[in-house]
Amino acid sequence: MELEIFEALTAANVPSEKAKAVAASIDQAIDRRYALHKEQLFTKADGAEMEARLLRAMTEMQRWTLTALFGALAALAVLIKFWP
Repeated sequence: MELEIFEALTAANVPSEKAKAVAASIDQAIDRRYALHKEQLFTKADGAEMEARLLRAMTEMQRWTLTALFGALAALAVLIKFWP
């Protein structure tokens, strides 16, 4: 893209040094703008990381749910055994 801008400016009779400076400036502005939005983009790597974290969280949640369920069943069994 820089070459296209440079060629367009030189075709419009802009001196080559100024055309190079303008093309470089436009490229720098594009890079700055991309850098601002880079942190907000959701990439495939971000999706894979989120999926892995969700799977770990679901596994942990299932583990605690089963633990609570068996604990409640054990408590119920004890209450039934000692009920008068």
